[in-house]
Amino acid sequence: MEFYAAIDTNVLISALLSKNEDSPTVKILEAVFDGKIIPLYHKDILAEYDEVLHRDKFHLQEKVVHTVVLAIQQYGIEVFPPSTGIILADMDDLIFYEVAAEKENEGAYLVTGNQRHFPMKDFIVTPAKMIKNIENEI
Repeated sequence: MEFYAAIDTNVLISALLSKNEDSPTVKILEAVFDGKIIPLYHKDILAEYDEVLHRDKFHLQEKVVHTVVLAIQQYGIEVFPPSTGIILADMDDLIFYEVAAEKENEGAYLVTGNQRHFPMKDFIVTPAKMIKNIENEI
């Protein structure tokens, strides 16, 4: 079974910096490459990925950043959500929420390490919860 998910930038950063290949964030990224997660994206999400993953403090190689962003585009689905009018504590997170909300009726999730930045909704899950959902379907 495939799962649709908007993946928050913090999940990608955590996956790329993790030394633990069994961490939920690493498993999320692996699930994208394995086709278990179909990433949902918007041009603003891709721009954030590109900007944040290139920050000097993360010391990520250009090839790695390029590979991840390209994979999101190649394996993912671009979504053009309407404005929800919702106000979030960090408005940079709004596009992730709106993309996932647009596809919520198709079973989409928003995978984030910062659930407190979003309203309490069933489709907003931690990486660990998303992996549990995937494992329960296999």
